[in-house]
Amino acid sequence: MTSVQIPHSVAAALPTLSVFDITNEVSRDVASGSAPSGIAYVTAAMPTSLVRVSERESGFFCDIEALLENLVPRARRDRERMLLALLGPRTEQIPFDGGRLCLGQWQRVLLFCLDGDTRAEFTLTLLG
Repeated sequence: MTSVQIPHSVAAALPTLSVFDITNEVSRDVASGSAPSGIAYVTAAMPTSLVRVSERESGFFCDIEALLENLVPRARRDRERMLLALLGPRTEQIPFDGGRLCLGQWQRVLLFCLDGDTRAEFTLTLLG
């Protein structure tokens, strides 16, 4: 059997939230980096996006969207900006060792886009 590694995949496509699993792409870049160990800084490239390490579970994404709706209703002007202020930094720091990300068994690197944007763009900085 042949396997194909997809750079990123859509984890959730909800009315106000798009989530992309970018774990494979980040892992590939860490493995091909020159530092054997260190910290990978993964930063969302779009101003209304952020990166988080979490389990990839569809029910979780629906719950997050409902929570965000309760915090700041969709009709509210500048909703995405308010949510980003509440959710904290747009960057996730992930340790790596031996060219591999130090993630738990079910953890994935996820890119959350709050405005329905479908561009899974991020920057990766390796410090080792």
